[in-house]
Amino acid sequence: MKKLLFILTLIFSAGITAQTIKVSGVVTDESKATLPGVTILVKGTTKGTTTDIDGTYSISAEIGDVLQFSYVGLETKSVAVTGTTLNVTLTGSGETLQDVVVIGSRNPTRTVTESAVPIDVISMKEIASQGAQVNLNQILNMVAPSFTSNTQTVADGTDHIDPAQLRGLGPDQVLVLINGKRRHTSSLVNINGSPGRGSVGTDLNAIPAFAIEKIEVLRDGASAQYGSDAIAGVININVKKNTNKLDVNIFGGGNLSKGANDHDGGFDGGNYQLDLNYGTSLGKEKSFINATASLQLRDATSRAKEVTGTLFNAYNAVEQRAAEAGTNINGLFGNITNTPNTAQILTTIKQYAPGVSYFTGAQQTAILGATTISQMQTALNFDATAGELAYRSLERKNFNMRVGQSSLKSAQFFLNAAYPINDKLEAYAFGGTSFREGEAAGFYRRPNQARSYTGLYPNGFLPEIHSTINDVSVAAGLRGLIFENWNFDLSNTFGRNAFDYGVENTVNASLRENSPTEFDAGGLAFAQNTTNFDMNRKFDVLEGLNVAFGAEYRHENFSINAGQPESYNLYDINGGVVTATTASNIRVTDFFGAARPNGSQVFPGFRPANAIDKDRNSVAVYTDLELDVTDKWLVNGAVRFENYSDFGNTTNFKIASRYKITDNINLRGAVSTGFRAPSLHQIYFNSTATQFVGGVPFEVGTFSNDSQAAQLLGIPKLKQEESQSASIGFTAKIPTANLTLTADAYIVKIDDRVVLTDQFSRPGGTPAAGTPNAILNGLFDTAGATAATFFANAIDTESKGIDVVISHKTSFGNNVSLKTDLSGTFSETYRVGEIKASPVLEAAGQINRYYSEMSRIYLQEAIPRVKANLTNSVTYKKFDFFLRNVYFGKVTDPNTADVNGDGRVEGAIINGQAVEIEHPIWGAKIITDLSVGFKITEAAKIVIGANNIFDIYPDANLGTQTAIRPRLVSGAIDYTAAPATIDLSNANQFVYSRNVSQFGQNGRFVFARLSFSF
Repeated sequence: MKKLLFILTLIFSAGITAQTIKVSGVVTDESKATLPGVTILVKGTTKGTTTDIDGTYSISAEIGDVLQFSYVGLETKSVAVTGTTLNVTLTGSGETLQDVVVIGSRNPTRTVTESAVPIDVISMKEIASQGAQVNLNQILNMVAPSFTSNTQTVADGTDHIDPAQLRGLGPDQVLVLINGKRRHTSSLVNINGSPGRGSVGTDLNAIPAFAIEKIEVLRDGASAQYGSDAIAGVININVKKNTNKLDVNIFGGGNLSKGANDHDGGFDGGNYQLDLNYGTSLGKEKSFINATASLQLRDATSRAKEVTGTLFNAYNAVEQRAAEAGTNINGLFGNITNTPNTAQILTTIKQYAPGVSYFTGAQQTAILGATTISQMQTALNFDATAGELAYRSLERKNFNMRVGQSSLKSAQFFLNAAYPINDKLEAYAFGGTSFREGEAAGFYRRPNQARSYTGLYPNGFLPEIHSTINDVSVAAGLRGLIFENWNFDLSNTFGRNAFDYGVENTVNASLRENSPTEFDAGGLAFAQNTTNFDMNRKFDVLEGLNVAFGAEYRHENFSINAGQPESYNLYDINGGVVTATTASNIRVTDFFGAARPNGSQVFPGFRPANAIDKDRNSVAVYTDLELDVTDKWLVNGAVRFENYSDFGNTTNFKIASRYKITDNINLRGAVSTGFRAPSLHQIYFNSTATQFVGGVPFEVGTFSNDSQAAQLLGIPKLKQEESQSASIGFTAKIPTANLTLTADAYIVKIDDRVVLTDQFSRPGGTPAAGTPNAILNGLFDTAGATAATFFANAIDTESKGIDVVISHKTSFGNNVSLKTDLSGTFSETYRVGEIKASPVLEAAGQINRYYSEMSRIYLQEAIPRVKANLTNSVTYKKFDFFLRNVYFGKVTDPNTADVNGDGRVEGAIINGQAVEIEHPIWGAKIITDLSVGFKITEAAKIVIGANNIFDIYPDANLGTQTAIRPRLVSGAIDYTAAPATIDLSNANQFVYSRNVSQFGQNGRFVFARLSFSF
């Protein structure tokens, strides 16, 4: 009996041992980050699997089987199965850890160096804890050389939404994804003087940087894979999904700089931010919810110098003495050339003029002797600035513009979540909201200007734009396995950006005392809804075939809302709205007869005629094949067909390949076609705004592309931009040195590029009724404009460049580690072929206003074409040290005027001879960031440091930087002549250029950051 029981026990035990079970777990690296794409094999069999995007896996095995875990760049590990759960940590093998990317390839296990196209992977963990930058645009500008963005100043709405560019192409030629889903663009159109003029970009700063796990930057044309806007590349933002941890970040800093407070020095631009991130499980394996909240207060910076020029005239002095006695001289007239109160005006001025003690005897005699308004205008038309500043206890700096970054209040929230319904199906959702209030200022309205109104603002005023930006997005979907081996993803993504304009500390000068000082100027909104269905599967063809295909439906809406009537109307002396038939003698003037302008100063509101609500939709299908022909040769191909409801079809393709010369050296290259659909904004945007050229204000009307004005001037309807691009490069790894190197050269040709034209003046003279010029004059009057701009497919361009990235990581013993990254970009963009001008405007000799010299500079030279980044991170026990140097190449300033539209910039007459202005070139600079971190406890860390620690500024914009030389009869510039100079600073206000983009003009920024992790 004992023998029998023993035999039965052995048999039963053997049965238990041989039982097949389901083994699952999570694979991580040494930093506890999950690893997608890890290969797992049951040793001695052909059975295997890979980890998913969350680093999790599941495989059938038996107790005692050995599972082999392998991953590029990490040691292969073999572990025996002892139960149903097996979590594994893979450690370094001496090679640099390679990131798995989800863009540029539909293969979910492709790594950076295995990719056929260049991709940068930016981990936010280190940057968020060590760098001085807190918003996404600033972070990318200092980290990614091919990326350029800076906060603009005195540029209306662009002060609040920073235009961003990739590879020197436009802000609207880079596609932004979040978790692989298309992000909506901003509602703002950049129509002022800034890089990216005429474009509509994505508001990256609406996404809280603390919510981001990593950023993937695909530096290659990808329209065939992702659709419109991907001509320059794709930025994919991966949101955090960690669980069971609360991270708290408290940040404070400001500009401690010699240029602070209008160059008085000290501290300004305080920036204070609180970030919270928390993740937890939803009670089921692989489920999570991760939430981020961010609050920010940012103060303005001031970088002007003491204003020069005339501020007060003698009339301002006399009216001030009268006002102090309770008399408002301005209230005695509406139109100075048509007033029944001439005698009273003259008497009042003569009554109070003797109270101005600094008037000379001759000046007083001229005033007291004036018997007509014209004589009194002559008598009072002299500079009284010095005397009035002393009398009113003011200084010139009290009249400075606010030049620098705008102030900002921001509250943001973002959520990312997923929940497995079963082992083959997962539901997910992510999205967020951003609310920002910004305050920026325009040009100072001086008391001696007709744009000012001294009856309300005796010392003039600095008008302010108060922006309210609301951004919301939400995405939801289902993904998993279908038909056994097919992965699918069905999703819907909605996003909306609204930009509302409030104008404060201002006046509608034509309303005089009856004017409000705060205005609702209307606003913009853009909404986008995208539905996607994607599928992919691997096949055992040759060394592996990945097949992907999908479809997309997108609906877009762009709207403009009108402001209050006082924000845009021009009123006559009786309070009626001025029309084209209003007599000139009842239009409101100042004392010297200059016409008072319409609307809220700094930003006239959108008119009812500007209000629109426009929609369109598009449908797309694509297929993407990726084949490992051999274990060395990879080939990828994609084709996409897309149909737009407003301009038709487009079909684009991409072919890419990578070949492994050795295990550590790869050659790669790609060719593709691409497109960018003109945005709804570019087709339908229309407004009238005050723009200053050389300090002179113009009311510039932007007429929509489908307007009657555009038709009369022969400007064609907008069509898509089309591109052809190619890239070639290599990647190399030196495992023994922990070194990786990538270098890629590219060329991008774009046909029918959309630009915003320069300004066209209204037709002159008095054209006959019913003629095109007469109709145009009426359209100008209706818009309240003295000049007009349009969007047009004006040029073809070609961009070339080389991107290089070198990474190195090493350790010295157990306590010291060093990580070094060196990257750089060298690029150029230029127009090819002729300007595609309207035949009507070309016949009128206006071809060089269609695509102007200023536009050429913005396109080709206004951002650095050479940029490099060297970053070093050293960790020693509880300390870490961060040192970064960023090289910003030279830029050219477009701040000159092409007076006669001949494509040459004529600025002055010297000794009776025409001259050419040479554009000022601002030289290259190196900006250094330094920070030191200390881990106080396992849960707390403090970092102190500085951005631009050496307080570097761009080259100054004062006086001597712009040379003007005589132009010879042949039209050539006489470089043998001694150059003269002109001042482009606008009376000492723009000490540094506001038109070009290098690294900003705020100087040294010091900060402290306290982080907690629970």
